[in-house]
Amino acid sequence: MGTDFSRFYDGLDDATVVQTYSDYVNPALSQVLQFIGFSSYEVEAQGSIVRDSSGREFLDCLGGYGTMSLGHSHPKLIAACKAQLDRMAFSSRVLFNAPQAMLAKKLAEVTPGELHFSFFCNSGAEAAEAAVKFARITTKRKKLVSAKGAYHGKTMGALSVSGRDKYKTPFGPLVTDVENVEWNSIEDLERAIDEDTAALLLEPVQGEGGIYVASDEYLQAARRLCDERGALLIFDEIQCGLGRTGKMWGCDWAGVAPDMMLLAKALSGGAIPIGAVVAHPKIWEFWNDAPLIHSSTFGGNPLACIAGLATLEIIEEENLVERAARAGELLMKGLRETQAKYPKLVKEIRGRGLMIGVEFPLEDITSLVLAGLAQRNVLVVPYTFNNATVTRFEPPLNISDEHIEWAIKAFEEAVAQTAELLEDVDMDAM
Repeated sequence: MGTDFSRFYDGLDDATVVQTYSDYVNPALSQVLQFIGFSSYEVEAQGSIVRDSSGREFLDCLGGYGTMSLGHSHPKLIAACKAQLDRMAFSSRVLFNAPQAMLAKKLAEVTPGELHFSFFCNSGAEAAEAAVKFARITTKRKKLVSAKGAYHGKTMGALSVSGRDKYKTPFGPLVTDVENVEWNSIEDLERAIDEDTAALLLEPVQGEGGIYVASDEYLQAARRLCDERGALLIFDEIQCGLGRTGKMWGCDWAGVAPDMMLLAKALSGGAIPIGAVVAHPKIWEFWNDAPLIHSSTFGGNPLACIAGLATLEIIEEENLVERAARAGELLMKGLRETQAKYPKLVKEIRGRGLMIGVEFPLEDITSLVLAGLAQRNVLVVPYTFNNATVTRFEPPLNISDEHIEWAIKAFEEAVAQTAELLEDVDMDAM
């Protein structure tokens, strides 16, 4: 007899799940999670709350690294996905796919500037890979320019244009003709973008770099220089897009539109993997000679596209962009009050909307505060891939005021606890 998956969790215990994860998935990561204080497994989630196997409730301020913008298990999103599952989850791949067509149309309507056509894939890294290929075939140039501290994914092309050697060096040689420039430096852009440059890739807000917001002048200069020198401008909105910063797109703050935009994460509301490249019509001409020159088996499947359509509708209906702006102000204000009390422990609070970075002076302090937050049932991004002294708050955009107060109180208590632990430590000597 097969497994009754409706009763999958029945009979499981924490020790078995943790050991099985260690034996068959990632033993090193298992040790890290247990060191932080996690030894249970997640069972269900609604809104901003995740419940584990013991019934313990966690406030999710991690949000799947910016994926869960609608919160967990949004009823309208779940209903839309269930209805599509009853029809068909996957496409025949030869008949026209209505959800894919309608999602592409909707993205053309809500993205900035003249962005029009969409290519669908399954992740942000795949979107970055596709955009690099599209830039090279369109411009007939090879050089790619990106920023130090950038993160565009961990596949070969995406990794090549990312900005931290720790994740790049072990896998070399990577894609060639890539130059990393100083973040937020217009002077560096002027030097690097030349007649050989196919594209400049930038995040309007660097996520894994440590929540660094690009200045308006920087993004405006990027647009101007790309236009002057015939390069394409690609904005990676995978983490900062879809309302996360308090505007629909991170680039909206500067009033700049790219030639290509990368989307993923929150585009499906976290219900199913999806990625997209939304591009200016001038870039889509290369498809005319070979309509399948780049493709993805699961990209644009009906289930993912219905999830995308439902997500965009919910963002509009529930005013989540405006809610993110207001909630972000409230959360950042509370976090900064703790910073003011403990300036030696909390170096800086920065960000936009509900994309907030908290920087500590040392990695050890980061670890202690994270452990304190976990003890108080608050989940945050443990650290940014490219900056281990920064943790992130990226809760659902519809997080309640009550839950924001929970996060603020837990943060203050965790920092106070860390201060007590380090009371006899000479911070200046660390």
